[in-house]
Amino acid sequence: MPALVRHLLWALLALALVVALSLVVDPFTNVRLASVGYYLLAVAGLTVLTGLTGQVSLGHGAFLFLGAYTVGLLVIHAPALPIWVDLLAAAAVSGVAGALTGAAAARLHGPYLAGATLALAVGLPAVTQRFPGLLGGSNGLGFTVSSLPPGLVGVVPTTRWQAWVVWATALLALVVLANLTAGPLGRQMRAVRDDEVSAALAGVRVGRTKVLAFLVSAVCGGLAGGLQAFLLGTAAPGSFTPALSLALLAAVVLGGTGSLWGALWGAVALVFLQAGAEELAHGFDLPTDVANFLPQAVYGVVLIVVVLVLPHGVHGVLRRISPQRKESTV
Repeated sequence: MPALVRHLLWALLALALVVALSLVVDPFTNVRLASVGYYLLAVAGLTVLTGLTGQVSLGHGAFLFLGAYTVGLLVIHAPALPIWVDLLAAAAVSGVAGALTGAAAARLHGPYLAGATLALAVGLPAVTQRFPGLLGGSNGLGFTVSSLPPGLVGVVPTTRWQAWVVWATALLALVVLANLTAGPLGRQMRAVRDDEVSAALAGVRVGRTKVLAFLVSAVCGGLAGGLQAFLLGTAAPGSFTPALSLALLAAVVLGGTGSLWGALWGAVALVFLQAGAEELAHGFDLPTDVANFLPQAVYGVVLIVVVLVLPHGVHGVLRRISPQRKESTV
């Protein structure tokens, strides 16, 4: 079966499962389900950059910031545009930023690259303080996205429809991503990751491959940020702190570095570990200071355990359990 057809069938199956699950859960759980969808896309993009190409980025949250604010500004100032146009614009803006970042960072390695991308994650949200009239300052932008078709008003709850839109968009993007990484570009990325000198001797244009990896990763991040804005109806700098970039990188490691399937497990952990820790804090009536930091502490402990016990991540364990299963997205 051709790879494209196989990936499309997997995406349709996943979308059917999401739709079925959304029918039996409450609205709040549908929001969490949708959150897994856009985090999956963001982690998958970072997997391409870090897992496949070997470029460690600590600033991936900056691309989500660009995507969220692009959607927010378009919804506020051009409300007649359909949401899919807003999302395409978010992907385009973040893609341009990713290409520029990749071109600037193509010669950087290791901690130098990590430091440069971290500076991007720290500095970009501060732009909202420079242009408070346009970007809303520290409070950010608040808006309402009316995307529910007239025929479904009163029939399908808004949160359920949003979960469908988020997952349909994320799965479509993942089909494209899976085909890219399974083709010549993916092989070039893995060659650059394993040995840049050998890759260059084999005819791989190392600099261009790194820039393309940044471009692909940024497009995924911008689209994920746009989906987050679509879901939550807000774009605020407090949602895109460096802690988000670190959490996304941790999700890549937890799920399995270099695997798009691993991005799924990382996104699930990112949403539901935090949700479980928050419920645990409320259940034990912990002080506010402790409750605010408990989700990060729980996530950090789980990550340490996974790194020590399961160095190849959750998906690495699943591959060892079923060694005959062909990995089509690495």
